[in-house]
Amino acid sequence: MERKATPGDIDAICRGLPEVVLGTSWGDRPTYKVPQGPKGRGFVLYRAPHKTAINPESGEPYQDLLVIVVADDAAKSALVEDPSLPFFTVPHFNGYNAVLVQESRLGEMSREELAEILVEAWAARAPKRLVKEFFAGR
Repeated sequence: MERKATPGDIDAICRGLPEVVLGTSWGDRPTYKVPQGPKGRGFVLYRAPHKTAINPESGEPYQDLLVIVVADDAAKSALVEDPSLPFFTVPHFNGYNAVLVQESRLGEMSREELAEILVEAWAARAPKRLVKEFFAGR
C-alpha cells in the first residue's frame, strides 16, 4: 500500500534534492530555494493567508496553503484538472506557473506522487547543469 503524503514530507523531499536551502521570500514566507546562495529561486512557498485565496466553504482565507512551481501551463492544467489530486489555482495566479494545495489535503495523494511533483518544481527552478546531473544519476 502506498503511503499517504504528509506535511512533513515536504521538508524531507525538498531537502533531499541537490543544492536546496530553506530560506524566505515574499517578506518572511518560508520558501525552498535552489541553488543555495543569492541566486536561489523559490520552488515551494508556504503562503500567508490572503484575500486572494478564499476557502469557498468558510469564506475565510486559506490558512495552510503551499505554492508549488510547475514547469509550464500544461503541467499546471494537468494538476489542477485531475480530480484525484487536491491542487487548485485562483485568479491571482493566472499567468503564473504554480499551483496551490492545502497542507491539510496532502494525504489525498501518495508520498510518491508528491515527490514527483516537488522534483518537477525543483527542476523548473534549478540550474540546467544541476538538473542534468540529478536525472543522469537516477
